[in-house]
Amino acid sequence: METAESRQQAAPGAFVAFARFVLCGGGVGLASSFAVAGLASWLPWALANALITVVSTLLATELHARFTFGKGGRATLRQHGQSAGSAAAAYVVTCVAMLVLQQLVTSPGAVLEQVVYLSASALAGVARFAVLRLVVFARNRAQGAATVRTATVARAAIQADPAKLCPAA
Repeated sequence: METAESRQQAAPGAFVAFARFVLCGGGVGLASSFAVAGLASWLPWALANALITVVSTLLATELHARFTFGKGGRATLRQHGQSAGSAAAAYVVTCVAMLVLQQLVTSPGAVLEQVVYLSASALAGVARFAVLRLVVFARNRAQGAATVRTATVARAAIQADPAKLCPAA
């Protein structure tokens, strides 16, 4: 039977993690933009964006836990909560961008709305990557790194003077 420790993968480097983040988060974000546009025809835009943000955040957090940041397992409740905080900030950024667009252009077309929405989402996404990598999923990497450092120090101590490890009685 596979344990949580054996499932846990090594954390990828920053470049690999960012590429995976763009693939997973960008894919979810792109699908979300179309979902928001579709829902906005039935609901107020801000409500449609809020609903899609909740669903896409849950999905993206799971993808990031399993694939992007090398955890290899499901996201914890804590990680979902922290991820939701960064998603709330992204929601504010996209709402402000769309409000500014509506103030500047009386009747923006669907293409312009998508360009503004996706641009705001991309900007928020870069900030979200930093938060997820440095805060939300960092503890797992820090614990793994600490374990490796402890094992390395212990191995070096044993090799240097094995008698100190098991003193004679």
